[in-house]
Amino acid sequence: MAESTLSLKLLVDTQGKRVLFAEAGKDFVDFLFHALSLPVGTVISLLTKQPMLGSLANLFQSIENLNDSYIQPNQTKNTLLNPVLPVTGYVPVLALNDAPTTAKKFYRCTCNQYGSYISDDPRTICPHCKGKMTTNVSYVAPPAVEQGSIEGGFVKGMVTYMVMDDLGVMPLSTISSITLLNKFNVKDLNALEEKVVKFGKNEAVKLLNASLQSKQVLTDVFLKVKDEPYP
Repeated sequence: MAESTLSLKLLVDTQGKRVLFAEAGKDFVDFLFHALSLPVGTVISLLTKQPMLGSLANLFQSIENLNDSYIQPNQTKNTLLNPVLPVTGYVPVLALNDAPTTAKKFYRCTCNQYGSYISDDPRTICPHCKGKMTTNVSYVAPPAVEQGSIEGGFVKGMVTYMVMDDLGVMPLSTISSITLLNKFNVKDLNALEEKVVKFGKNEAVKLLNASLQSKQVLTDVFLKVKDEPYP
């Protein structure tokens, strides 16, 4: 699948060298909100090639290096390193389309014709015949989009949103823009510059990383010199 990209319009304070806010559509805001539902293991696996602060990366590496002989027989390292994403009516195609989304598998015994006993581990012993429950049971998911809904996702389209440098989100309006300029004490309007940028997988991973370390996420992702360390 080809990588999806979005366009964002940034309002940049060239004197302060900072992004004041971005004008964004539904897809970008849905991506930001969806990021809150990602398991920690998925986030860390996406950030393994990014410079990270803290100790979660070390914890992730420890699990990777741990010999399987130390793992409980009904557990696998993959459960923590590549957790299954929550089943929702919308999975963003942007940036995280290679994250694990496989639905959980369920099993029953061959003698269990009516589905009284079901397990998520094929090594489970059937209470009835004492055989292993290895027959795969198909899971039928609910409709991805509720009836009457066309767009899916979390927020409504046909609206332009204002995403702050610290990822605060609100509908864009002239009043909110003026209020923001006053808040940041912008005196020289000539110092403001519009900048259109592309947002794809690389930027999404950088944004996730910056959001765990910074209060100026958009500035860090789109204005910082390449490989410049986080403050």
